[in-house]
Amino acid sequence: MSTKVVTGKVRLSYCQLFEPKAVNDGDTPKYSVTLLIPKNDTATVQKIRAAIKEAADAFRKKNGAQALPAQPIDPIHDGDGVKPSSGEPYGPECKGCYVIATSSTQKPVVVDAFKNDVTDPAEVYSGCYGRASINFYGYNNRKKGVGCGLLAIQKLSDGEPFGTVGSADDFDDGYTDPDAGDEFLG
Repeated sequence: MSTKVVTGKVRLSYCQLFEPKAVNDGDTPKYSVTLLIPKNDTATVQKIRAAIKEAADAFRKKNGAQALPAQPIDPIHDGDGVKPSSGEPYGPECKGCYVIATSSTQKPVVVDAFKNDVTDPAEVYSGCYGRASINFYGYNNRKKGVGCGLLAIQKLSDGEPFGTVGSADDFDDGYTDPDAGDEFLG
């Protein structure tokens, strides 16, 4: 058994893979991504469930049976349900998927389908498809549960970007500047 899992094809959301970001003021900046795992990818889901159990068992063995409750906080959530933090429904992109938020203080490896390094942050965005190498671990700080660490991302293909994205074609509306030729005065 292992606490490390390499997923099948997933959709990436909330990509923060090239520069770490703190969620709240005073938090440690982290690299992160949310994985949207299709519910019909039963092989990946089974590997994740086994790794979560392995991580919880290892944490209890190291820290005592009471280090985690019988039902610790679970890192995998139903995208057809509500967010545990707010009770609000997940967005439409999460429908039919399980949702796992991953993070790391160490920069993850980011490669393309041919395992070449990806250095352009615009290449890996919320809505593209890829695979993830993740690791599960137990924790007992303010809360008690199993978390998910981010190790590496492999981008497989483009997808419809989440959110509003502009393009140069947005300006093909025939607009003419009434002040064309005038210079802006400071």
